[in-house]
Amino acid sequence: MTKERYWVVGGDYSCTEFNSLRGQAQAIGPFEERGQAEQAWRELSRENRSRATARYAITAEQIRMPG
Repeated sequence: MTKERYWVVGGDYSCTEFNSLRGQAQAIGPFEERGQAEQAWRELSRENRSRATARYAITAEQIRMPG
């Protein structure tokens, strides 16, 4: 049996091609439901909307449950 956890990842990139981060990557989470991650992504994106080089995405982590 597997379970998913969700993370919001990203940061400020060196250019709008989004190939390399400028500084540290950000990882926010984990979230048990995708809707919670989407809400965090919206807030983070809204806070950084004036920076053309900021980009964030939602990623899922697969966790294998014992049993």
